[in-house]
Amino acid sequence: MYRRNIRHILIPLAIGLSVLIGYNLFLKQTQPSLTMRPMGTIESVPPPPAPAQSKPSENEPRLVRALDQTVIPPTPHRSILEEIRDEVEKHNLSLAENKLKVLPASILSDGQSKPFVAILWNNLGLQQERLQGTRASISAFKKAAELDETNPVILMNLAQAYWEQRDRALNAEFLTKLMKVAPDEPFPHLAMADLLQEQDDLSGATMHLAQAAQRAKQDPALQSYLATVTAKVQRTQSVESRMTARSSTHFVVKFDGEEDQSTWTSVLEILEEAYRDIGQKFGHFPSRPIMVVLHAKESFQSSTGSPAWADGLYDPTLDRIQIPTQGATTDRKWLATVLRHEYVHALLHDRLGSHAGALPTWLNEGLAMQLAGDSWPDLDEARHGEIKVIPLTSLEGAWGAFSADASIVAYLEANSATHYLIERWGMARVDDLVKAFRTNASVATAFQDKLLTPYEQFHRQWLEHFEQARS
Repeated sequence: MYRRNIRHILIPLAIGLSVLIGYNLFLKQTQPSLTMRPMGTIESVPPPPAPAQSKPSENEPRLVRALDQTVIPPTPHRSILEEIRDEVEKHNLSLAENKLKVLPASILSDGQSKPFVAILWNNLGLQQERLQGTRASISAFKKAAELDETNPVILMNLAQAYWEQRDRALNAEFLTKLMKVAPDEPFPHLAMADLLQEQDDLSGATMHLAQAAQRAKQDPALQSYLATVTAKVQRTQSVESRMTARSSTHFVVKFDGEEDQSTWTSVLEILEEAYRDIGQKFGHFPSRPIMVVLHAKESFQSSTGSPAWADGLYDPTLDRIQIPTQGATTDRKWLATVLRHEYVHALLHDRLGSHAGALPTWLNEGLAMQLAGDSWPDLDEARHGEIKVIPLTSLEGAWGAFSADASIVAYLEANSATHYLIERWGMARVDDLVKAFRTNASVATAFQDKLLTPYEQFHRQWLEHFEQARS
């Protein structure tokens, strides 16, 4: 019966001007989280290149996004700037930041010193990002951009930080400035397309995707990705242009077919209840209204490109929950189950932003089932039958290649393991675990850092609990 998550990851961009070599940016993958009948093979889309890690080790190669700070301008302030530069290079980041914050106005107003101070803030931000994650670097990149808003490397680094944190400061005004400073870069147009999709301006999004494609001619993987996303956006625009829309406080619902007031009322009531109930359980509410599209039964598959067995999906590329309307007017329980489950996927994506793909699939699906309160008869049946346990380490990636029987076991285990997590550590600690993936942490690292428990130990203890519950 229900759900499969296709992990959505980000695509790294390393294209363009020689001064911008190495900016490390990402774009959402196009594969959706699906609500389904048992089971099928998920059709694949051209996979984007694997993303770079946010916190590589000292020996791991990383794209260069730093600016040259070796040549200090010949000003009366040379010794002060040299001292701060040395602290950055020695990774004394707190000391360097404090010294940058108290620089006198005479230095910040000096035409030669000011751009160099911007470089120091930029390079400090890169070190903070390496050690503490992107969230820690935003302030430094903002300081750098305030001092030199014409430096493309600085603005691209700030844009990356905004993008990865889903910061609303990555708005149309900022992106327009970025397009002028870095006119040959695809990223500003990709980000603008994403922003316009959120605003339901699909024609505008298509235009900027085309602009991005023109600037990505040297990257076949990015070209393939852009072609896939563009086709999806254009198909969605064609389908949704004939739809009627209604809004509540936190949702926009589009409907394909004859308008039915009772369906509108039911859908919006279920969604607003999910917003309150699941938000309180999870301690997170979406940063913007969520789009929900109800498709006519006969056009759902062709409109969404979903498999024949799909009962619904959350598509992170289009940031939409999409479900067929069969049963919507006659089976409120089915409708509530599908909407609540897919809402959790949308909420997790909003929570993790560009790092949503780092969340293991078993935890993504398990949280959707636990927070939505799913009732799944197939799982109850499987729980008491003969099954071959799949290690959780094999359930961290996509499940599309699983057989029907293996898929049911995967959902059974995901539900059980997540229930065990919540029961033993509580929802607040599980939320801390989820947030750890915002730095692209491995599953083992996240468990050790947030639950103080080795992943292998958790797996062993959960499996004992799982087998006892089945006996």
